[in-house]
Amino acid sequence: MLTHSVFYRVCYADTDQMGYVYYGNYARFYEIARVETLRDIGVSYKVLEDAGIGLPVYENYSKYHAPALYDDLLRVNCTLVKMPSARIEFEYRIYNQLDELLHEGKTTLVFMDLASKKVVKAPEWLISAIIEKKSDA
Repeated sequence: MLTHSVFYRVCYADTDQMGYVYYGNYARFYEIARVETLRDIGVSYKVLEDAGIGLPVYENYSKYHAPALYDDLLRVNCTLVKMPSARIEFEYRIYNQLDELLHEGKTTLVFMDLASKKVVKAPEWLISAIIEKKSDA
């Protein structure tokens, strides 16, 4: 539906003793790409939180093809899969500087009213921002 790319340089703190990116860091790369994808649409997490809406992760999936290494320049492609309802779904593909596919993943998040802690529908202004971005593409 909509795809946005971010770049990230792997630093020492991201790697394990073998020099590979530690597996738990891929979820952080997802978050970085997801936040920037929403920002590209015109919606920041801060705006959502200020409106009383949280986006907790409901599902997280990872598939490793090859390790990312120290000093690799990663390109994280983040795709908003479909129009959100009470859930919003993203897919990720992570490539190194040689354009080799290293990793694929998916996350599903839910829109949650921060006061009641109950799942709610995506705000209309977010849906409108997505529709506007799609029409610009």
